[in-house]
Amino acid sequence: MINRWITPKLQKTLEHSAAVALLGARQNGKTTLATKIAQDIPSLYLDLESPKDLLKLSDPFAFLSLHQDKLVILDEIQRVPELFMTLRGIIDENRRQGRKYGQFLLLGSASMDLLRQSSESLAGRISYIELSGLNLLEVPSISTQDIQKLWLKGGFPESYLAPTDAIAMEWIENLIRSYLERDIPQMDMQIPAARLRRLWTMLCHLQGEPVNFSKIGGSLEVDAKTASRYTDILIDLFLVRRLNPWHQNAKKRLVKSPRFYVRDTGILHNLLGIYDMDTLFSNPVLGKSFEGFVIENILSICPSFVESYFYRTAAGSEIDLVLRFSAKETWAIEIKHSSAPKITPHFHEACQEIEATHKYVVYPGNEEFPITHNTIVTPLVSLMKKISNRSNVA
Repeated sequence: MINRWITPKLQKTLEHSAAVALLGARQNGKTTLATKIAQDIPSLYLDLESPKDLLKLSDPFAFLSLHQDKLVILDEIQRVPELFMTLRGIIDENRRQGRKYGQFLLLGSASMDLLRQSSESLAGRISYIELSGLNLLEVPSISTQDIQKLWLKGGFPESYLAPTDAIAMEWIENLIRSYLERDIPQMDMQIPAARLRRLWTMLCHLQGEPVNFSKIGGSLEVDAKTASRYTDILIDLFLVRRLNPWHQNAKKRLVKSPRFYVRDTGILHNLLGIYDMDTLFSNPVLGKSFEGFVIENILSICPSFVESYFYRTAAGSEIDLVLRFSAKETWAIEIKHSSAPKITPHFHEACQEIEATHKYVVYPGNEEFPITHNTIVTPLVSLMKKISNRSNVA
């Protein structure tokens, strides 16, 4: 079993929060992680997609009150939104009785509904943790081959652990179909599966780019507002990331449109018909695929207080990823899929404009070394360790 780096954080949060919501895409290991934590403490697991478990909650207050001494794990909590008011009542009663925190662990794979429901009913009673796919700090080793394996297959555990690339891609294809034909329709969203798959594929071709929804909508035979709403669905399901442009202390005319990334590179490659590394290395999406892979790995370990952006001016100054740890600490990160990355003056200009305190260039090599303007060229895993150490100190 792969050890998830986020486990200690989840355990600590459970000690201090009345309820914890663990959010993330389907099949990314939420249930496995939750049940692993539950092995060491009295617990109860309920799958809210199971008719048997739903029957137990016919009278939720009475049933859950029988298990006040246990960690109750409620999987796919967004399927039963009426439970949130019951949880609020039980949590408040526990507070009045002086009982310990950490009674409820809520697992969800749709952020939009879950966050709205829980924020209304459990305000001040719940903490949120997002679980991404596997990252480089969680895989057994960090050789070039291991990095390429994670990059090609993506971060879903079943895909990463598949014995061959072909089996991994077959699993991803089934996951995609499950989302399109089962999960999204169950959210009461009447969207033709073929149309949404076309949009998803278009976003793959536009990996790391701004999106013209009028143009996308025209290709889908819908208006721009509808195309944008479809994209929001993929974002809410943790399948697409919207990276917003830097807007603070702007002294130049900035690009204002967000960039979009298909978050899992296994899904990205599957939808583009890329099934092995040879095909990936010869595909025009290579650079943007690596960029998305790096960004997703970095953001997967950043604490919640870190703000993330990209920076680009109308004049061409650009930074692929900006991490703002505080008003006095900003990291600028450029991403290059090259063994000898060349950094243009535009990057250094952009760093001056945002007053970057740390400057890094992530590349696929194994050594870390300094270059001009106090910039460090670094492997991805080395930068991730710096961020992890920085977060632990904070």
